[in-house]
Amino acid sequence: MKIIYTGRQVELAPAQLKKLETRFAKIGKLLDGRRECEAHVILSLERHLHYAEATVNYYGHQLVGLGSSSDLFTAIHSAAEKLEKQALKARTKWRDTHRAPKAAAPAEAEASAAGPEPEAEVERRVYRVNHHQKRKPMTLDEALLEMDRSRDYLVYRDAETGGVSVLLRRRDGNFDLVEAQ
Repeated sequence: MKIIYTGRQVELAPAQLKKLETRFAKIGKLLDGRRECEAHVILSLERHLHYAEATVNYYGHQLVGLGSSSDLFTAIHSAAEKLEKQALKARTKWRDTHRAPKAAAPAEAEASAAGPEPEAEVERRVYRVNHHQKRKPMTLDEALLEMDRSRDYLVYRDAETGGVSVLLRRRDGNFDLVEAQ
């Protein structure tokens, strides 16, 4: 990460610059380790209070960390911490928005460009009901009560005849009863 320092009434020693470069290198890795980022750090002193402002451009968004303290390094570190939090938030936001599946979109575009498609066959599924499970026999009234739980069909053993019966919900809301002999 390339760091540009602007000191207003404040100068840094080379050893201090090296410490700060390692601190901002971590933020550079968080943002994007592949490309070179540029951070602009402005240091100022007003009435015995040190101010530090760190600004980084990240894909067109400005990340700004502000810090102030009576100690210069404390102000710079608080600005770097705030910048680090913003970098983490921007990175996760960018990553989460770019994780949508893109394989379905081109296939739909090709299908619409080819023109109207003939009606595809509806996939039909067969559901097997295990009638060997030990279930207690039911009357027709009990089966109707069981159907109120948003089921479309119910297979049960009739209490009166002992045979297997199927109760189906029709589209008009009524029921069909299929009894085995």
